[in-house]
Amino acid sequence: MPRTYALSDIHGCLSKLEGLVAQCRADAKDESAKFVFLGDYIDRGPDTRGVVEYMMDFQARQPGRVICLCGNHEDLALAAVFDHLEITQWMVNGGDAALHSYGVATPAEIPKKHVDWMRALPTHHDDGQRFFVHAGVNPSRPLDRQDRRDMLWMREPFLSDRRDYGRFIVHGHTPQKGGQPDLRSNRVNIDTAAVLGGPLTAAIFDDRTPGPIGFLQEA
Repeated sequence: MPRTYALSDIHGCLSKLEGLVAQCRADAKDESAKFVFLGDYIDRGPDTRGVVEYMMDFQARQPGRVICLCGNHEDLALAAVFDHLEITQWMVNGGDAALHSYGVATPAEIPKKHVDWMRALPTHHDDGQRFFVHAGVNPSRPLDRQDRRDMLWMREPFLSDRRDYGRFIVHGHTPQKGGQPDLRSNRVNIDTAAVLGGPLTAAIFDDRTPGPIGFLQEA
């Protein structure tokens, strides 16, 4: 049965990304596996540029099987690229590390193809059983009426909410500093703080059940 692998919050940790994708491919044992990345490819870690180039190449080689969503850090970077008044906000959230990896001094100098790739990232992916999103959802809105900011930035009241959304929610954004994903009856948080020294985590899914059937980690 084809499997789906969800990964989130890479934050410039290219070596962990490469190792975890290799684990996923070995686990899948075929080429029909799907990958859904939940955003935050950039900032804080050592190799933003390398991660973005890896993701762009991965998508190009497996169109339709590699889905990349937008995270709040991509949102911050894009705001800084197009409005100099937003640069400080990006810098205090790790944008300085991203600029260093590109070897540039300002957001305007980031390669256009990288900016265009970030601009095109969708906010969510619905596979019929699961709703993949960077941060979470607003419990007071149906899934088809979610707000972009909520999907990229939400924490509470979503994290405390136990309702059935009609889809199992797969998200990141809120780092689990104990190094283990936070699995609940209605959602799973797979941000295990890779850029803070924790592992990078992949949740494994198939069509038999909405929730994860297992996890893989790269320390």
